[in-house]
Amino acid sequence: MSGGANIAGVHGFDFLIGKWRVRHKTLRGRLTGSTDWDEAEAIDIVRPAFAGLGNVGRFKRYVDGKPYEGMPIRLYDLKLGKWRIYWLDTIDHRMEPPVIGGFKDGEGLFVGNDTLRGESIKVRFIWSGISETTARWEQAFSPDDGQTWETNSIMEFTRDDKLPDIPTHADL
Repeated sequence: MSGGANIAGVHGFDFLIGKWRVRHKTLRGRLTGSTDWDEAEAIDIVRPAFAGLGNVGRFKRYVDGKPYEGMPIRLYDLKLGKWRIYWLDTIDHRMEPPVIGGFKDGEGLFVGNDTLRGESIKVRFIWSGISETTARWEQAFSPDDGQTWETNSIMEFTRDDKLPDIPTHADL
């Protein structure tokens, strides 16, 4: 790696490489005052990528009875010494703007900007409960530049090495 490269946090997501069963809860309405949650089982297969400076996931679940796929792309920025996380899926059909951050004391905090219904929002990801076999991810939105946050998506990860390398929705 070139001189001046900040690699201190490059191994932050090493724990996530592998095969996971995921219990996924999503708030039915985002920034609408909703308190109703949907729950579903999912699979996430995470592989190293970008010459060791990142990883790519393959996330599958059903949404409203239809197959849904998402792809997190995590890339470590050597100049910033921080991670950028991008998300693509089969509902929005776009690459969302990245959240940026890193890990400290066993937890990850990532924040970025996006829009919801044409309005600017902040987006926050928190990774916690990280072990060899478990992890927890939360997403929250803020309509007021981070003064208040509404958690709208929670994933509880459990490692499952028995999953196929290329799972289908039938593996859920």
